[in-house]
Amino acid sequence: MDTGSIAWGVTATALVLFMTPGVAFFYGGLVKAKSVVSMMMMSFGALGLISVLWILYGFNMSAVGSPLEFAGNPFSDFGMTALASGETANTDLVGATYGATFAIITIALISGAIADRAKFGSWMIFAGLFATIAYFPIAAWVWGGGWIMNLGATLFGEDAGIGVIDYAGGTAVHINAGAAALALALVLGKRIGFQKGITKPHNVPLTLLGAAILWFGWFGFNAGAEWLNELANVGLIVVNTVGATAAAIIGWIVVEKVKDGKATSVGAASGAVAGLVAITPACANLTPGWALLLGIVAGAVCAIAVELKFKLGFDDSLDVVGIHLVGGLIGTLYLGLFATGTGLFVGGGVEQLAVQAIAAFAVLVYSFVVAFIIGFAIEKTIGFRVKNEDEIAGVDTSVHGEEGYALVD
Repeated sequence: MDTGSIAWGVTATALVLFMTPGVAFFYGGLVKAKSVVSMMMMSFGALGLISVLWILYGFNMSAVGSPLEFAGNPFSDFGMTALASGETANTDLVGATYGATFAIITIALISGAIADRAKFGSWMIFAGLFATIAYFPIAAWVWGGGWIMNLGATLFGEDAGIGVIDYAGGTAVHINAGAAALALALVLGKRIGFQKGITKPHNVPLTLLGAAILWFGWFGFNAGAEWLNELANVGLIVVNTVGATAAAIIGWIVVEKVKDGKATSVGAASGAVAGLVAITPACANLTPGWALLLGIVAGAVCAIAVELKFKLGFDDSLDVVGIHLVGGLIGTLYLGLFATGTGLFVGGGVEQLAVQAIAAFAVLVYSFVVAFIIGFAIEKTIGFRVKNEDEIAGVDTSVHGEEGYALVD
């Protein structure tokens, strides 16, 4: 492989890695001032732990030899010893590290659902177990030769040209994280005094900075894999990543203005993230016009969906469900209608929509069940939620012994 492609692979890996601190900033600004350290530490904790697990055995689990396999053998190349000594070690190790960044951010995203009330040690145990039982196998299903990757051929035959489209993680990242977030929100229960307006973002500029970092890093997220494809579709991916995200900002703030009378900066940032989520699976398989429509729809629908927690009675603190689960579903299913050449309304039949729906809801159910079982087991043994008095006082000092803002005379 030429050095330019490898250089883009390294750059894309760094961009996606930078997205996890972006999540930390985005989430950190949204919580109480006395919870910002705890919130950001859950992202940085995931960054540390999942990187180690991926190198030890997660990468091995993320590819299978047959669609019938659940996951790869975690001990097939423990610690990447063979990979690092192979003839193509340069490209192989960059590719493996790029995959690690996806695993990291998927786990970090989940933490937003349990802001203000989770124990850090319990979170780390959950993160390691969920990555091992859910993310690593799902990555194999979607991208590593597993059953989702082969679903179209299994149902309609090799000649049909139908396969599940998930270019950068609508199912494996966003539906996966969103379903797990819903499960943990149910396990940990509602914050004390949970109601609409219970807390306001303590630092709006921090949230906007996080959203900006996420948008910046998302070019590595969506266009990064093109380093293995000689950048063949990078132009389409880049314009769709800009267009859908921009359109989603408009969709969100219009709904906000109509519903609440004001368009907010936090709404604009949330709309941008919703657009990024929705375009993730679809970035290489939509013409730019359809990408703009996807962004408008995702921004508007997610702006409405974040209100569901108050009507349905679950406390998803930072709207991981409303943005990542709903946005991931929209982007994944939208391909069944508008994917170039195979979507129902652009020359195809119902087959593309069928495989998209099966993949989306299979990952949703599996991730929810796994996260609920792990979270419930932790809560009933060592405890997942902090004491009520620690929640009221703020989890930063009780859990980490630090303050986000130490003001002195």
